[in-house]
Amino acid sequence: MDATNQLGDFLRARREQVRPEDVGLGPGVGLRRVPGLRREEVAMLAGISADYYLRLEQGRERHPSVQVLDALAGVLRLDPEATAYMIGLTRPRSRRAARPAAERVPASILHLLRQLAMPAFVQNRYLDILASNPMARALSPNLAPGANRLRAVFLDPAERELFRDWRQAMQSVVGQMRADSGGDTDDPRLTALVGELSLKSDCFRRLWARHEVRRREGVVSRLHHPEVGDLDLYCDKLAVAGADGQLLVIYHAEPGTESARSLALLGSIAASTRDDIPDSLRPGDPARLYPLE
Repeated sequence: MDATNQLGDFLRARREQVRPEDVGLGPGVGLRRVPGLRREEVAMLAGISADYYLRLEQGRERHPSVQVLDALAGVLRLDPEATAYMIGLTRPRSRRAARPAAERVPASILHLLRQLAMPAFVQNRYLDILASNPMARALSPNLAPGANRLRAVFLDPAERELFRDWRQAMQSVVGQMRADSGGDTDDPRLTALVGELSLKSDCFRRLWARHEVRRREGVVSRLHHPEVGDLDLYCDKLAVAGADGQLLVIYHAEPGTESARSLALLGSIAASTRDDIPDSLRPGDPARLYPLE
């Protein structure tokens, strides 16, 4: 991740993903040396000079107007989340105090987790699992407190077996990380995590370089559990009030479906299985890295 020219990296990556025919252009004359749109095509469609757009990509111009950014968002076919992310890349960042090594989940949320008869957990902006209930840990051991969802998806072969569409899961979790960062990609903890995974996973490195921004609340996750079989579960994320960047994530099934019956069976398994893992990280507990035992 190049922290010195984040806007330029974003523009270049997204430009390469837009086909000329997507924006009403013909294939042009001669062979294209790069995929997607040429710089001068983006500039023409956005109503700015080619030289100005070149300066944006090269990092020589870092503070374009909102009007220019809106025009570029239209050309690059960005959705509202990706547009907000791009605008965030142009904002100056203040130096923040380092985040605490262990984040506290509010006691009321821990109580709620214990009461929910469905898989539920709390994650932070780095996709660390801060707390989870036995149902979540029965769904996947990588949903235990101290695990990291990004590491699990890319580095744990067993986690791949949980997803019937693992490739979509990979794209989703990377896009979610981009969205949650709010454009603050020079955050030290995020930089360290991205650097680690870029070294360990070619697939992660390629997906991160695409600069896709995604939020997938309320979608259906297609899973396969080794004990209860296929599960089609809604995955909803709710912001935890008063906790910076924490989300309560809940998996639940459509009532009366086969998935609902399978989820109830998973609850019975979770209730009958000894579980010595604490529901949440205690202050000072280190986050466990992959693999989770």
